Amino acid sequence: MANKNILLIEPGYKNKYPPLGLMKIAQYHGPNGKKDNITFIKGEDKSVEDKVWDRIYITTLFSFEWNKISETIDYASRISNQQHNKIFVGGIAASLMKEKFLEENKWRGIRIISGLLHKSPSESLELDEFEEELYSDDLTSTPIEDLIPDYSILEQIDYKYPVHDAYFAYATRGCVRKCAFCGVPKLEGGMREMPPLSKIVGGIERLYGPKKDLILMDNNVVASPRLSEIIDEIVDLGFGPGATMTNPKTGKQVRRRVDFNQGVDARILAKSDHFMKQLSRICLSPLRIAFDHVGLMKPYEQAVRYASESGLIFLSNYMLYNFHDSPNDLFQRMRINVSLNQELGTKIYSFPMRYQPTDRPDRGFVGKNWNKHYLRSMQVILQATHGVVSGAPDFFKKAFGDTEDEFINILRLPHKFIFNRDWYEMYEGRAEYDEFMSEFNKLSEDEINELMTFVSSYKNSEIANNINYLSSTNLKNITHYYKNLSEDENRKIWEKQKTIKANKLNILMTDDEIVEDAGLDHDPEKETIEEFKKVINR
Repeated sequence: MANKNILLIEPGYKNKYPPLGLMKIAQYHGPNGKKDNITFIKGEDKSVEDKVWDRIYITTLFSFEWNKISETIDYASRISNQQHNKIFVGGIAASLMKEKFLEENKWRGIRIISGLLHKSPSESLELDEFEEELYSDDLTSTPIEDLIPDYSILEQIDYKYPVHDAYFAYATRGCVRKCAFCGVPKLEGGMREMPPLSKIVGGIERLYGPKKDLILMDNNVVASPRLSEIIDEIVDLGFGPGATMTNPKTGKQVRRRVDFNQGVDARILAKSDHFMKQLSRICLSPLRIAFDHVGLMKPYEQAVRYASESGLIFLSNYMLYNFHDSPNDLFQRMRINVSLNQELGTKIYSFPMRYQPTDRPDRGFVGKNWNKHYLRSMQVILQATHGVVSGAPDFFKKAFGDTEDEFINILRLPHKFIFNRDWYEMYEGRAEYDEFMSEFNKLSEDEINELMTFVSSYKNSEIANNINYLSSTNLKNITHYYKNLSEDENRKIWEKQKTIKANKLNILMTDDEIVEDAGLDHDPEKETIEEFKKVINR
């Protein structure tokens, strides 16, 4: 049954890593497997529209990319002439919100596959032997989940993933934790060990050549009782401290690195310096530590101290916000890194990650201690640094303030003042900024809260037409400052600032070390809500 036409599609969203699931499916169908004809596209591609496809696989990533995912499934339906029995949709979003996919009548008959493909190919893909579906009798082959990813398909598309020259592998799957904000328990279940890393790394090197880096996608690798053995294996694979390799294309020596990309658990690391001593035996860069709420302050700080003592000074951490936390909680977590850097000589960068429910198809969730204006303010601040929060004192103070009150005051500013901070605080925009602050300082705390609710509840273009909902003249008079600048107005400011020498943040992290998605491209102006009217009418 070889020579079947297999189409693999990744939706056209931006993402950091290549689609491992599709790469493994390509291995199953490709020249080392069923010997089918494999085509991989990202988004839509006219070149595939006139071909008859025996099967179409679609991967999904974040649930909030629902619109792009939907467009991709609709596209597959169209080019297959609605032969839905040939379309398979899997991945993270499909697993976490399977029911929503199944509720779409227009996709009736499309296979929505949840979880890992860890059973036989026929079982994992839910194939029906009675219907004589393609490879439905394959009950004995290696599970697709355990196959070597097919790197060759990445050459078929123009999109360049920030991380690509790397061995992608898992030493463990699942997690010992069951955090309420996390989708891992549903996706992967409890923690379990995977086959030796040498098997996957050796297989990739044999088929696709050596790779510079080792990216381990484990969710909580330090919880493994085999941690020492895992580290031994990583060292044996050529990733000890200071490891280098010869680039096969240029002949030059390049530094290698290991990245436990999903972060490690501060609560475990803080128990003993044993864990950091193990991690220091490999070329780990950066050491990523999860710091999801302020209750982890003590173990997080201890983990950083152990890291410093073990020579691991280049660190980053994930900071969940917009869950049960408050802006003050987030500020405390960001601020501690400034203190630790000053004391220990570490270089810690943070990645604030806005919480969204794992089964929500948009980014519209607002935590009980946040509002839309605050969330957008955080987004605007982070846009300048690609989502990275520097632990350098001067830059931190400029971006977030030096106290919790200063941080809140920054979040309350009109977004044009945050986006063009130097312009309004130091240059030609200073007069307007001073006028705003004069008006803002006249407001009571209740009025400020009302203002934040108001500007959180309307699109920018709707503010002027709805000021009569506000309770005071002071509030009505200040709303015009919250009108965003047009693209032309922003462009004029940027052109003028080209001749001004402004301080810039020196981020030591490269693109492949920056996180997958921080929501920085999300445009909240596309969301329409009536929350403010509901508040007023209660």
